[in-house]
Amino acid sequence: MPVYGPTSRDENAPPIPGIIGTSPAMQEVYRLTRRVARSNASVLLMGETGVGKELIATALHRLSHRATGPFVKVNCGALSESLLESELFGHVRGAFTGAVSNRIGRFEAAHTGTLFLDEINSTTPHLQVKLLRVLQEHEFERVGDTQTVRVDTRLIAASNRELLDEVDAERFREDLYWRLNVVPIVIPPLRMRREDIPDLVSHFLNYYNEANDRYVAHIQPQAREALQDYHWPGNVRELQNYVERAVIMAEGDELTYDLLPGTVTGKQRTRRGQIRGVDLDSLIEEVVQQGLADAGADAENLHARIVDRVERELIAQVMTLCNDVQIKAAARLGINRNTLHKKLKDYQILQEDDETS
Repeated sequence: MPVYGPTSRDENAPPIPGIIGTSPAMQEVYRLTRRVARSNASVLLMGETGVGKELIATALHRLSHRATGPFVKVNCGALSESLLESELFGHVRGAFTGAVSNRIGRFEAAHTGTLFLDEINSTTPHLQVKLLRVLQEHEFERVGDTQTVRVDTRLIAASNRELLDEVDAERFREDLYWRLNVVPIVIPPLRMRREDIPDLVSHFLNYYNEANDRYVAHIQPQAREALQDYHWPGNVRELQNYVERAVIMAEGDELTYDLLPGTVTGKQRTRRGQIRGVDLDSLIEEVVQQGLADAGADAENLHARIVDRVERELIAQVMTLCNDVQIKAAARLGINRNTLHKKLKDYQILQEDDETS
């Protein structure tokens, strides 16, 4: 369900129809989106899963001179190489088993419009070569055919991984990266725009009340505080799911603390994979601001909070990079494995079934 609703309460905010958020981080996204929308330049949308990359892609199309043309979406991570190639470029009859008739691909279907390729980091080297050609020459051949097809299609791509890291790992072509990255737009995670949470919660409450014939109109202060303090590894999509669940399970007209899952209330550990992609500089700033806001917080306690939280995020990220192998992670962090093991338990990164890893 798209996050459509009022764009802003601030009359000076850049108007992007259909997107909720007034935070400074989102204002920058709006500014870039409006500036690049009317060009034909390729745009690379970057951000964690669930931040709303498809919404920005839709806005880019709607604000462009191609708005009357088709807007075609493809999730590259949902299809195998052979199926994705046929999906993007089409095929002719007999090109492969099951190709019983000619079929145009998504590039042709998006002619005079916009093609949005989500999870482009999932494409194979073979497909990346074909994508590079169509970006440079605006032409390609259908699978099994020799006839060249020319198209006028604008490409918007999205990735939930840092593509330069994929280039360094030789999983993504550098020349294709530079063709895609004409205008990069980084969409911030929800934890970096917490001031947008109340508007998002209100929007989702209204939507799911109507969808389920319910009337959950109020939020318990304790529940509001928990939603505001949570780290939101799944971003807006995670928030949407929790509000939907609360609306369905509520017995009255209030979203209460007990309706929230244990990951939000602190009763359940956050799974390790949820901390990937944390901006440590932003995290430090966030912890400092929170510490300064706490009445009576002294400098020593503030320092300890910053160190503990940043260390936890760093260790969790390194564990993910090392596929949860503690020996490799300890070596990369420059600490003894026993020390790492203790920190994993202290920070509740280590699960019970991980004890022997």
